[in-house]
Amino acid sequence: MSGLVLKLSPKERVLINGAVIENGDRRSRLSIVTPNVNILRLRDAIHPEEANTPVRRVCYAAQLVLTGDADPDEARLQLLRRIEELSQILTDPDSRALLAGATEAVVNNQFYQCLKSLRGLLPREERLLNTRLS
Repeated sequence: MSGLVLKLSPKERVLINGAVIENGDRRSRLSIVTPNVNILRLRDAIHPEEANTPVRRVCYAAQLVLTGDADPDEARLQLLRRIEELSQILTDPDSRALLAGATEAVVNNQFYQCLKSLRGLLPREERLLNTRLS
C-alpha cells in the first residue's frame, strides 16, 4: 500500500479536502491511500497577514488551492509566473532545484508537493532578508 502517511500529535489538526480533522489524545498515524487528496497540516498553514514576502506569497497561493479557496486551473498560471519570478532572484543550485520541483508539481496538479518544495525556500529567504536589513 502506498500513499501519504500522516503522523499526528495529540490534538493536532489537519485539513483534508476542506474538512478539519482533529486528532485525539494520543499520537496517531493515518495512511491516505486515495490519490490527489488535498491535505494541509494546520500548524504549517500560512495566515494571510503572514504572506508578506515573495516566497510566502507563493506558498500562500499554493495553500489556497489545498484549502479549496482557489480553483486549481486559475491558480496554476499564477503559481507558474510567481515561481518563474523567484527563479530570477534565487539562482543558487539548491534554490533552483526546489523551484524546479515546485514547477513540476504545479504542472502535474500536485499542489501539496509544490507547497512542500516552496517551503524549503523559506529559511533561505529569511536569511537573505535578514542580511539585507543588517
